[in-house]
Amino acid sequence: MTTAQGPRPRPRRAVVVGGGLAGTTAALRLADAGVEVTLLEGRPRLGGLAFSFRRGSLTVDNGQHVYLRCCTAYRWFLDRVDGAALAPLQDRLDVPVLDVGRPGGPRLGRIRRTALPVPLHLARGLAAYPHLSLAERASVGRAALALNRLDPADPALDGIDFATWLGRHGQSPRAVEALWDLVGVATLNATAPHASMALAAMVFKTGLLSGPGAADIGWARVPLGDLHDTLARKALDSAGVRTELRTKVSALTRAEDGGWHVDTDGERLDAGTVVLAVPQREAHALLPDGALDRPDRLLDIGTTPILNVHVVYDRKVLRRPFFAALGSPVQWVFDRTEASGLSDGQYLALSQSVAGDEIDTPVAELRARYLPELERLLPAARGAGVRDFFVTRERTATFAPAPGVGRLRPAARTRAPGLFLAGAWTATGWPATMEGAVRSGFAAADSALRTVGRGDEHPLQEAA
Repeated sequence: MTTAQGPRPRPRRAVVVGGGLAGTTAALRLADAGVEVTLLEGRPRLGGLAFSFRRGSLTVDNGQHVYLRCCTAYRWFLDRVDGAALAPLQDRLDVPVLDVGRPGGPRLGRIRRTALPVPLHLARGLAAYPHLSLAERASVGRAALALNRLDPADPALDGIDFATWLGRHGQSPRAVEALWDLVGVATLNATAPHASMALAAMVFKTGLLSGPGAADIGWARVPLGDLHDTLARKALDSAGVRTELRTKVSALTRAEDGGWHVDTDGERLDAGTVVLAVPQREAHALLPDGALDRPDRLLDIGTTPILNVHVVYDRKVLRRPFFAALGSPVQWVFDRTEASGLSDGQYLALSQSVAGDEIDTPVAELRARYLPELERLLPAARGAGVRDFFVTRERTATFAPAPGVGRLRPAARTRAPGLFLAGAWTATGWPATMEGAVRSGFAAADSALRTVGRGDEHPLQEAA
């Protein structure tokens, strides 16, 4: 094809290093644009930190992952791998919140929305939320309106913590516990004092205030591996991507023709474009000199763990798909019975973010702590038999969203021609979520395509 300016540059071969959501997205985007792509993944599967494994007869997710209706990039990913029907969204936001710490006994409340326009869509639910006083509810409403006026991209917001901002806007400790941290801990993997205000503003403004249905929750009704590994691999194969598992990259060097040599244990691959879609420390180890102005900043991006507690009962003890808890060390509880393939009894998964104090706690201690808490939250569990109790630990589950992290996160494009970065830790503006990972893959692939004159219309322009 030619243009008025002459022949259009032909796309070159691309190698994507890392088969998580970021790398898979980048590979699909490049392949869809006509680039010859090889995807290299060191693990025996795709999916990164959102994966499944077998435990006896069960298929178990390493952790509970959810997304919101506003997560247009991850929704694109689900559509692209033909998995949207397997991870449906709620018709309307509805989060049961059970408080077992109040003196009068357990009380159930709900965070709900209506079909009214923003911000009225949350007004009725907030007015009826029983875990806050009338004055606290009014104060939350005023803070939400103030938050809606913020620009999450304002660098000044990255320099302060969320708790400081909430304090300036009259939020009581109870309001922080029962609302702001209830949502923030699950989405940011940090409590308000340890969260960048910029990232908190992104979560709450986009999730709660960008549209009436923006915060409607979706989650996989099948094992995550079905989506992020099986269906993703099928989509990659159909797009013509060569996918190599159990293949670790050992070196990345500049070729004489200006391209790249990508060395693995078994072969050397030549490519004009390389996307490093691996964790920040691994990316730092592979970066050639001069690729970033201050590469050691990658090492300053901290990580935060997530602990998941898995309990299999001999009977049904929870009649809701999920709930959140107050007044208990338990945070969020999900019913994973059907997704795991369990045919008798019930399998619950507890997602415990900000788990630094417990990530190395022995299983026996966790069992002694969490089984009584589940009995306190769920009366039906008091007479139920426990068939299995186990934990999964992700010690570096997310990057730490601490104040100041924004200046550490690099853009997709590096100073080295043809070399791009992807991963939830890059400068997406989002916290470490599946949405952020997919967006980073788009950013890397689109930057690469623009360098060879293939900057086609971004598919998220239609999905947004």
